[in-house]
Amino acid sequence: QRAAQRAEARRARGPADGPEDRNLAERCLVSLNAGPPLVPSAYNNNIQLLQTRGHVAIFSEMIHNFRVVSTEGGPRLSPRVQQWMGDSRGHWDGDAFVIETTNFRKDSAYRGASEALRIEERFTRVGPKTLMYDFTVEDPGTWVQPWRGQIPMTLLDDKLYEYACHEGNQAMTNMLAGARAEEAAARK
Repeated sequence: QRAAQRAEARRARGPADGPEDRNLAERCLVSLNAGPPLVPSAYNNNIQLLQTRGHVAIFSEMIHNFRVVSTEGGPRLSPRVQQWMGDSRGHWDGDAFVIETTNFRKDSAYRGASEALRIEERFTRVGPKTLMYDFTVEDPGTWVQPWRGQIPMTLLDDKLYEYACHEGNQAMTNMLAGARAEEAAARK
């Protein structure tokens, strides 16, 4: 209900005055399916996991989002430092790779959550070509209790392709021109 109230407040602001008033996916900044959590959408749901000595990177085909997860166990960023995809920290728990993410920007928090959003993700190999992806979403300011999801991920023996979204795209110009046309029509 609290998330719905925040969404209604955003709608009540009226049409977009500039690109900053459009959502992050329309601005080609963060994909809706790039996570966290990694929830599939209509297409371009492929990801690539890359591991180095102190980090795991999650590369998403959609909008080419690239999330770097520290595995070095250092201190978290200050709560004042908020990022599009949060501050992700990872560790191994038995055979599961666990990522805990906090510090989301207000305008990028999942499904209208608040800045108190915390997401835990677990990647567990359950077969030679299958990872089980589990996630838990927690934000007492938005939901009355944490909620979970589980998605099997199958190995893709193919390439990830470029998604042709970029800032300054024609769609943004056209959306803003449409908002100005609606305003002009309402004044008549």
